[in-house]
Amino acid sequence: MNRRRLGIISFLVMTVFIGFGVIIPILPEVLPPRHLGWLLALYSLASFVMSPLWGALSDRIGRKPVIMIGTLGFSVSFLMFGMFLDTLWLLYVARILGGLFSGAVTACAMAYVADSTDEEHRTRAMGMIGMAIGFGFIIGPAVGGLLSVISYQIPFFVASSLALVTLFFTFTALEESLDPEERRLRSASRGRTSRWKAFRGPLKYLYLLGFFVSFTLAGLEGTLLYFLKTIFPVTTRDFGLLLLINGLAGAFVQGGVVRRHVKKGTENAVIHIGLVLSAAGFFLLLATTNFFTATLYVCVFGIGNALIRPCVLSLITQKSTAGHGVATGLSSSMDSLGRIAGPLFGTYLFTAGPALPFVANGILCIAAFGLLYAFLIQDRKRAAGAG
Repeated sequence: MNRRRLGIISFLVMTVFIGFGVIIPILPEVLPPRHLGWLLALYSLASFVMSPLWGALSDRIGRKPVIMIGTLGFSVSFLMFGMFLDTLWLLYVARILGGLFSGAVTACAMAYVADSTDEEHRTRAMGMIGMAIGFGFIIGPAVGGLLSVISYQIPFFVASSLALVTLFFTFTALEESLDPEERRLRSASRGRTSRWKAFRGPLKYLYLLGFFVSFTLAGLEGTLLYFLKTIFPVTTRDFGLLLLINGLAGAFVQGGVVRRHVKKGTENAVIHIGLVLSAAGFFLLLATTNFFTATLYVCVFGIGNALIRPCVLSLITQKSTAGHGVATGLSSSMDSLGRIAGPLFGTYLFTAGPALPFVANGILCIAAFGLLYAFLIQDRKRAAGAG
């Protein structure tokens, strides 16, 4: 897969995940806390429902047209969000629309990479996509926090404009990754292939692991600002800067470490390291006392999260027997499901005690080792049976 196409796909994915998090530092200033959790959750719920459908559709008609539809709808949804920031019900409408169309971009972008790479190079390519996801996931709140000093509407207009830029590059420079014959074969087999086929066997543990990666990250983003306010004075600008530093650390890990040094067969070891760092980050945050320590501890978590995501994606595409569109669509859905439950779970626990979301998510990162071991055991049994 050439660098130009990988760069376009990475920028597409980054834009979508910027859109997920851009509201996080702004809404606590204009809405009651419960609405932040629900707006995050509904965006992801819409993406969860639609991602497998978009992925399966792209198996039949091609990746490029579905990506373009999703990018245009995503841009319109954020234009609406910025225009109607003072009208609550329209914010919910815009957020749901954003989730519906973002699912098209994320599912098809991952499928595009899977189509265009062989197994030997897929982990590195997924490292770039993982870098874009992690960078967008963290940089979204950073964009929201830093640009909110101008006005609360500006971050949403920026997200909408970024989507239009990526739409232009997709239309003019991105080639289709599925040839007509491949689409014809996938369309002919549509009725015999369930989109949940990819969830069977050992792979279900990887999908669940992907769920917990997103669940814990979304829970952190939904509660971190509230938690830090109980410890020391923090503004939306401070919070944006903290997450910007974290995003740069995650991007460096995924673009520099995973892409260059993680090869096929080493993914399991890297996931182990990522889970340890993720858990440590949560527990260390309980001891934070100022902006510096908060930034350091969030970066520990962020680096761990950045190591896990691309390796899980690569293993899924290596092991799946379903079409790449179905497999990556389901992966995107599990990611969205984590982003549905994470903020709701985190904000609920926060109301019971500010430290509870971080304790619970740290424990979940440790428990996720069980999912990884279950996958390894079942995959070895399947390989032995096939041999």
